Amino acid sequence: MLYAAIAPEAALISTFGESVSGPIAEIVVRNWGALITLIGGLLIYGAFNPLHRSLILVFSGISKIIFIGLVLTIGNEYLGKAGLVVAFDSVVVAIFLTYLLTTKHNA
Repeated sequence: MLYAAIAPEAALISTFGESVSGPIAEIVVRNWGALITLIGGLLIYGAFNPLHRSLILVFSGISKIIFIGLVLTIGNEYLGKAGLVVAFDSVVVAIFLTYLLTTKHNA
């Protein structure tokens, strides 16, 4: 999603099939892309650092659940375009949850 931080309008069209415009949209979408990119970086970090892995998975999973919830509750008209992202994120949340529930974690 670094794409959204660099080209916000194109990323919105690619993900949702439409775009918003104006300076505030530019700020919000670029921030959204940057945050998703940071979470991706944390997931890569967590893959190699078990001490922080659970916390990273929890926050990443919460972020994905919020996105899924928003699309399903107030963004149904975007499911045609964003449905694949929602489905993918749902599978990822299930994988994170399975890992968190089945792996022994040292506190």
